Amino acid sequence: MNPVRESIAQLAPGYFAAVMGTGIVSIGLHDVGVEPLSIAMMWIAAVLYLVLWVMYVWRAIAYPHQVVADLRNPEIAFAFFTVVAATDVLGVRLAKEGLIGIAAPLFLLAAALWFVFGYVLPWQVLMTRDGKPILARANGTWFIWAVASQSLAVGMAQLRPHADAVAAPWVGLLAVLAWSVGAILYAAMAMLVLLRVVHFGVTPVQFDPAYWVAMGALAIAVVAGAGIVETGRTPMVDAVRPLIAATVVIFWVFCLWLIPLLIGAGFWRHLVHRVPLRYVPTLWSMVFPIGMFAVASISLGTADELPAAGAVGRVALVVAVLVWAVVFIAMLHRAFRTVWDTLHPRSVAVSA
Repeated sequence: MNPVRESIAQLAPGYFAAVMGTGIVSIGLHDVGVEPLSIAMMWIAAVLYLVLWVMYVWRAIAYPHQVVADLRNPEIAFAFFTVVAATDVLGVRLAKEGLIGIAAPLFLLAAALWFVFGYVLPWQVLMTRDGKPILARANGTWFIWAVASQSLAVGMAQLRPHADAVAAPWVGLLAVLAWSVGAILYAAMAMLVLLRVVHFGVTPVQFDPAYWVAMGALAIAVVAGAGIVETGRTPMVDAVRPLIAATVVIFWVFCLWLIPLLIGAGFWRHLVHRVPLRYVPTLWSMVFPIGMFAVASISLGTADELPAAGAVGRVALVVAVLVWAVVFIAMLHRAFRTVWDTLHPRSVAVSA
């Protein structure tokens, strides 16, 4: 099998996190007025989105057994929810650019995928019985289920101003539903992952960048909640507005508390235990939370008049841009090497 086909066969289920990470950094740059770089990253996210759909469809047709195996693997199955979140994040960025005609179908697609994946994937994972304990394989990717729910809430909040009088109450209902489900799922996933750590432990190799999603899932809940609070009046939104407004600051503070813990775990993994720091697709699961925290902080600083949060957000945004650039270059290098090795098989044989 040539390197390109092998890469397709082994394509990580969570690669749409690349769109999520690129899209959210673009949104953050837009929010602080850095338009040229923001627009460039928006189009990079759009290209990545289309390319990844082609690759995933290719994989589903050419290697269906690998796809089914991934869907039933508790360690990676929840990463498929990145498709939902990436669709919503790209839609939000396009909507901010005034391209609601493209964004609205993306939001509807994300809603459909969310409903399908939200029932099919957990059933596949939790009903798996292969002789290995499910709890022992809970990890950071499980939080992506909550991220997908919150991303839909963000998308519906963006769509609400463009909905007519008939559709607006339903859009508001779906936004509140997605936010509420996401918050409850976060609590459930946090409990399961914590139980895994307590009962089975986590080795330095197992503590990969996907655990950063534990922070990103709360950060996107802040943005989703703020969007719902600021959206137009509908019966469902009016009923929960005070509750959601009271929770977003608490969620943000907990995000802030988690960051030193995650950084310390990174030092423990790479410096203490010498796990090599090299490009892996799960690095995008670190880019998105950092960018999401930046956007949440900037949003909180503006909407709730908390200048300290806004200042933290701007610093986090600079870090997010730098981390994105490093990971993006590393991904391009991996892609170039794969194509090069396919076109020059002799060099591969010689080096082997």
